[in-house]
Amino acid sequence: MKLEKILKDVEYEVVQGNIDIKIDDIAYDSRKASDKVPFVALKGFRVDGHDYIDSAISLGCKCIFVSEDVKVDDSVTVIKLKDTRTGLSKISRTLFNYPDKELTVIAITGTKGKTTTSCMIKKIIEDNGDSCGLIGTMGVFYKDKFYHTMNTSPEAYDVFKYMREMIDNGIKYLVMEVSSQSLKLKRWSNVMFDYAVFTNLSLDHVGEDEHPDFDDYKYCKSLLFKQCRVGLFNIDSEYASYMMRDTTCSKYTFGKSNDADYRLVSCKNIIESNFIGIEMETTGKVEDKFRVSIPGYFTAYNALASIAIANLLKLKTEVIKKSLEDVTVKGRLEKVPISNKFNILIDYAYSGIAMENVLATIKESKPKRIVTVFGCGGNRSRQRRYDTGEVSGKYADLSILTADNPRYEDNDKIIEDILVGMKKTKGVYKIIPDRKEAIKYSIKNAQEGDIILVLGKGHEDYQEIKGVRYPFDERVIIKEIVNELDKDEKERLGIIK
Repeated sequence: MKLEKILKDVEYEVVQGNIDIKIDDIAYDSRKASDKVPFVALKGFRVDGHDYIDSAISLGCKCIFVSEDVKVDDSVTVIKLKDTRTGLSKISRTLFNYPDKELTVIAITGTKGKTTTSCMIKKIIEDNGDSCGLIGTMGVFYKDKFYHTMNTSPEAYDVFKYMREMIDNGIKYLVMEVSSQSLKLKRWSNVMFDYAVFTNLSLDHVGEDEHPDFDDYKYCKSLLFKQCRVGLFNIDSEYASYMMRDTTCSKYTFGKSNDADYRLVSCKNIIESNFIGIEMETTGKVEDKFRVSIPGYFTAYNALASIAIANLLKLKTEVIKKSLEDVTVKGRLEKVPISNKFNILIDYAYSGIAMENVLATIKESKPKRIVTVFGCGGNRSRQRRYDTGEVSGKYADLSILTADNPRYEDNDKIIEDILVGMKKTKGVYKIIPDRKEAIKYSIKNAQEGDIILVLGKGHEDYQEIKGVRYPFDERVIIKEIVNELDKDEKERLGIIK
């Protein structure tokens, strides 16, 4: 493709060089640049791509995109954009021939529920006989393909590339989790989504490397609904009207409110020998009863949003019912079957609100004890740490404080912050900084009837420390711990063979 052709949708200035040249691709990672692969220098929260221009040129790169003045050899073409990140989105969309126009794209945003709702919608579409891809927190999925991603919403270049690959493989629908950070960075400013879902909003993602305050977080979330054809809003959220403000999309609502288009009439937790989940009844545009194989009242909202989208897509209600009854989502109250005496569940809950939702649900089943194993992420809100400590102290019989993803912070200081909240309660706690050792302690000291909740990492299969992601899949870790137990310990703990 000619370089000039991919610039058709972006305002640019040719500082030096020639744009009448052929290229094979573009790259925002300097290590992937070459003589026919221009380098786009992005400014991130921690890294500035402009610092890697010399590295790209050393690999033979003959063209660079910048947003600030640079000095390079005259043989290198320099194209200046007002914002290289927005520019990357527009250039990538052109490079991959506008793939969003060939897919029905369903975007989901909100503080909680994005991943579960996305997985539910994908399953319903596929059970209806159609093909669907997913891009989100757990990675990229379609058919038998899976790709790891670093963020909930990958860079625009990667998303458009995945879209084109999906289309080439016969995919018709795409469900995307859209993070507030990606909206803040305007990765999708040139895309019109077919459907957009607002799940809820609470204090989160405010702090270092995220949003400076809640108003900024809220505003960035709202941007999605200014670029969609159909918007679906949780009417029970106090921020629903804010999200609907100044939008031109068709609007539908879901929730308990009598004004909801898709209304939740009732919901109850069901714990049976072969089914753990909820039973819910809906009215409005869909009047029926549904069983969902994920416990918790918060699950009803995720399911209701999925039902609404499926209905708007004109999918069969009977298919929706069957899909939800056997839906599973990795790292969302995911049971790891190791014992016939106690249960161990993995969940992604990492904030006070999410943790309270999970613990209140588990409390209803009246276990002998609730044991939590959790930490908090580094370089994130300190308030989140206080909240999780206080919530666990309130609900759990024993809280085991450990590491999550400390990132660039000292984990001992993170635990000190968690203790600020914990000490507001009478909760019993134990500090075991090594996460594997903490999980091992919870298993080796389990009592019959316990429910152990390993919280915070959910679907993740790594632990991030000082910029390095080390392998850490809690399903694998738990199996390793079980294998390390001696025969007497296994018998005492009722370990399943």
